[in-house]
Amino acid sequence: MNFETINKYIADLYANKTSLTRSKYESSTELKDFVPVVDDDVAMLLRLLLQLTCARRVLEIGTSIGYSTTSMAQVVKKYDGKIITIEFDEKVASQAQTNFKRAGVADFIELQIGDAQVLIPQLQGDFDLIFQDVDKRLYPRLLPDCIRLLKQGGLLVAEDTLFPVIDLDPEWHHLIPPIEEFNHLVANNPELESTILPIGDGVTLAIKK
Repeated sequence: MNFETINKYIADLYANKTSLTRSKYESSTELKDFVPVVDDDVAMLLRLLLQLTCARRVLEIGTSIGYSTTSMAQVVKKYDGKIITIEFDEKVASQAQTNFKRAGVADFIELQIGDAQVLIPQLQGDFDLIFQDVDKRLYPRLLPDCIRLLKQGGLLVAEDTLFPVIDLDPEWHHLIPPIEEFNHLVANNPELESTILPIGDGVTLAIKK
């Protein structure tokens, strides 16, 4: 199966329906040095999940320049909800805040700047959806708190979870072991019902029982 051909077909199919795309978002962002953001198919999945759950309280771990945040906020604002998003890099966070204001969604986003390992334990549940796209080495460490913060029936979504089996650039091979550990922890956790979707670089979906 040629995923490049499949992704192009899907992108072309929805080209006229999606106003916010990764390429447009990145081209309008002044800062050019940032951690890569999610692909358009992942952003579409997030928006659908938010609409399916009518999510009002969302936690995002890893903001970057705020493409996924903005995309989700466009849905969350329909339910008068709020996204808490966490970013370690102050410069990148500042650009994300500018982008939120430009997109008209700043009122629905609370941006916290700092180490997720410090900030996450201070948060209280219950979140409808948690989206994790932070330093992959933190995935296993943050999982217990993610489960704690999710409401019953809430969704945990994690990006890049097929790193162990895709053709990954050698410079990122050090991220494979923590993702492998995370995948096994999720798959074998009795509190979660989960699967991995082969979109983007792999997206884990898990429901808290």
